[in-house]
Amino acid sequence: MTNGTPVTRPVDQRISVALCTYNGEAFLGEQLRSISAQTLLPGELVISDDGSTDGTLDIVEAFASDAPFPVRLLRNERALRTTANFEQALRHTTGSLLVLSDQDDSWHPDRLERSVALFDAEPSVTLLFSDATLVDGDGGAIGYSLLDSLSVGDRERGLLAQGADFEVLLRRNIVTGATAAFRRTQFEQALPFPAAWVHDEWLAIIAATTGRVALIDEELIDYRLHGGNQIGTVEPTFRYKVGRLLRPGRQRNQDIAAAIDVLVERYAELGDVIPEARRHAADRKLDLERFRAALPAARWRRVVPVLLRARRGDYQRYTSQGALDILRDLLQPA
Repeated sequence: MTNGTPVTRPVDQRISVALCTYNGEAFLGEQLRSISAQTLLPGELVISDDGSTDGTLDIVEAFASDAPFPVRLLRNERALRTTANFEQALRHTTGSLLVLSDQDDSWHPDRLERSVALFDAEPSVTLLFSDATLVDGDGGAIGYSLLDSLSVGDRERGLLAQGADFEVLLRRNIVTGATAAFRRTQFEQALPFPAAWVHDEWLAIIAATTGRVALIDEELIDYRLHGGNQIGTVEPTFRYKVGRLLRPGRQRNQDIAAAIDVLVERYAELGDVIPEARRHAADRKLDLERFRAALPAARWRRVVPVLLRARRGDYQRYTSQGALDILRDLLQPA
């Protein structure tokens, strides 16, 4: 869908925005308006709808009729779910700089301008992401940011600034797709998206492996928490952290091991594109995660093997929480 509306703000034809929708009528209009209010407009917007039964499609069509850029709507006959739906939307883009959008957020006016400026200034960056203001269903600030909710502290920020993004992201994902943008070359390396990974964490780890991931350490979007998010976040309270520590862990460990196994297999497919040191690190992480997935149910039988692994430094190098993951493996129910 296109229109002939005159554009008075600059347009960057390199930018394609990929937005996925599903029964998003409550907040979609605000998000579309925030995209059309950017100080630097995209060359196109591709929307992939996953079978909405509310007024989502009507909102898209009304917006497309006078949007300041072309809008393409894809309608899924069967639901693809989040990761596959984003892959489809991205496959239909044409730009060299790809930007992800959720249906229920709101962009700050300079999100695209700031992202493009970083890409242009630093050609080695293949993917960038930012912080976000967490807001409630009415758009009111909750009081802490997206990176706060992920417990991203000075150490991880410092490592990213130093170019140690692979080390950070191999331990855990801190990239939220709604804040991410990346080059088409990096997207093509990540295809197809595996079912064992969420789209944003997969794009981030592949980008960190073959290029560089950068953080714009500012809040460039409002990230809405309203109870209906398909993928969301929580306040990192002490009670929440203790609850995670004591939650049954066998299935979680098995899922992580399966995901890293997929990553190692993809490295083999990509061949010489993968630096040997990063291939070795992924192998070491896979070995650790398989060890964690096979821990015995009886806690007393875990003590010696877990402490031996801890002494080698494996937990600090390859798990998301380091010392807390040692406690988790010692204390969690199977």
